Amino acid sequence: MNYIKHLNATFQKFIQDSRLNPTHVSLYVALFQFWNISRFTDCFYINRQEVMQLSKIGSKATYHRCLQQLDTWEYIKYLPSHNPFKGSQVKMLIFDTTSEQALHQYETSDEQAQVSNTNNNQTIENSKQTKLPKNEMEVIDFFKSKEWSATEALKFYNHYQAIGWKIGGKIKIVDWQASAGNWVLKADAIENEKELSQNKDNLRTTKVKDYGQPL
Repeated sequence: MNYIKHLNATFQKFIQDSRLNPTHVSLYVALFQFWNISRFTDCFYINRQEVMQLSKIGSKATYHRCLQQLDTWEYIKYLPSHNPFKGSQVKMLIFDTTSEQALHQYETSDEQAQVSNTNNNQTIENSKQTKLPKNEMEVIDFFKSKEWSATEALKFYNHYQAIGWKIGGKIKIVDWQASAGNWVLKADAIENEKELSQNKDNLRTTKVKDYGQPL
């Protein structure tokens, strides 16, 4: 698969497709980057928070709508997962400037993971370079600089150290500091849900009180 020809053909389709808006294009480019990181495999796993961050989409509803539309309009094949620990999968449908869509029926191309020349291979290798922490103290120092919990820093480090610094066990983390930010956001959301649940329980009572009596 020649990814330069693929991109040229894709942008030509973008020009001719009046259904698309900038959000669709931004989302597609973000998905292409994760496809690039996974070395143009047939299918690859995605993390919603990271795709939204890269594509600059702030609304979950907008993200899911554009993802489904790209699937319906045959730019990608979206394979959602209901397992939060597994992640959803995406299959990029291949376009070429000299032929029809190669994967219209979702067949695997024999040249899917190959690039046309040495320079392209070097470009992919460079894009795969990851930025990972040297040790847990670097993570703790970073969390402290952001006024985040040191306990969460250890949880974050131990979790990703155990799974080889990969998202969903498949995609290598490109920037661990960005992933740390997502970790803290998720931890805060869980904590808020717990507080709301506790407050609801505190409002319940089985005692019969006479509110006419003086305090």
